[in-house]
Amino acid sequence: MNTNPKSTNAAPSDDVHLIVAKDEEVIVEHHPENWIAFALFWVLAIIVFLQFFTRYILNDSLAWTEEIARYGLMWLAFIGGAVVTRRKTQIAVELLGNLMKPGPLRTMLFALVDFVTLTFMGLLAYFSITITERMHTQTMTVFDLPMSLVYGGVAAGCFMMVIRQAITVWTHARQGWRRADDYTHQIPAD
Repeated sequence: MNTNPKSTNAAPSDDVHLIVAKDEEVIVEHHPENWIAFALFWVLAIIVFLQFFTRYILNDSLAWTEEIARYGLMWLAFIGGAVVTRRKTQIAVELLGNLMKPGPLRTMLFALVDFVTLTFMGLLAYFSITITERMHTQTMTVFDLPMSLVYGGVAAGCFMMVIRQAITVWTHARQGWRRADDYTHQIPAD
């Protein structure tokens, strides 16, 4: 029998934690696409609320709110794509690059991914301009304005994505397409 009560009933020390969580510092970035997306989001929120209010409270819906909200959502998606491109947070499958050992093959893979992404965004911008030109003769349903205004916002978002991806390619090229080994130290490659 143990006669020392401290050894069996001792409370754990306050220094020992099973889970350690640290808050990351919040950084507010002031880039043009952030402010455009922010303003567009709130304009869309007001328009959709106005549509809800007039349709369900006043029982007399405004005809233009649905169409403008749809077009604004298109703009927001492509301008938001520029934000995502700048922050390098696109959806990607990174398994192969993370399993490879640092070396020339891994560097070539990262460079290939950057250039393929830049090429895709360049084609997207090119085709958005051709669609914008073709839609100039058509008008919106509610307003007597050309549809090229709608597709012009899409083209602007595509060109912002191209510019941001070109900056990313330039930055990665100057760094030699080296990436921090976030996962390579955790996964054995052999």
